[in-house]
Amino acid sequence: MIRALILSLALLITGPVFAVQPDEILEDPVLEERARDLSANIRCLVCRNESIDESNAELARDLRVLVRERLVAGDSDQDVIDYLVDRYGEFVLLTPQKTGSNFVLWYAGPAVFLLALAVAIGYLRGRQNAKEAVVSGLSEAEEDRLKALLKD
Repeated sequence: MIRALILSLALLITGPVFAVQPDEILEDPVLEERARDLSANIRCLVCRNESIDESNAELARDLRVLVRERLVAGDSDQDVIDYLVDRYGEFVLLTPQKTGSNFVLWYAGPAVFLLALAVAIGYLRGRQNAKEAVVSGLSEAEEDRLKALLKD
């Protein structure tokens, strides 16, 4: 039982290591390194939050082969990325670009945080500068009334 558990954990941990098949690896080590760098930043459309370099899905394999074919054909890294974005949409990138409508997504969070921080600082400074409430004692009439109530 324990051996099976250890074996399954070892396979889960080392699973992504075996994603790139030996028949996909390019002869040129420079091109292969570029392909690995590109594949690490391209999302597997089946596995969602996994790169095609780590995924064992058939579509991920097809994308890895496509990236390598484009590199062998002489495309630059940006050309390969542009080709994939044109074909599959910007969702294919693990780190979306910081342009267009994504600009709002990238910078809205930090902007709201800075706004909340400014409001919190203003609130705390306002409390620091606030006047203390004046506590006055009881008037003579109130003291007499209190003494009368306490005697009864």
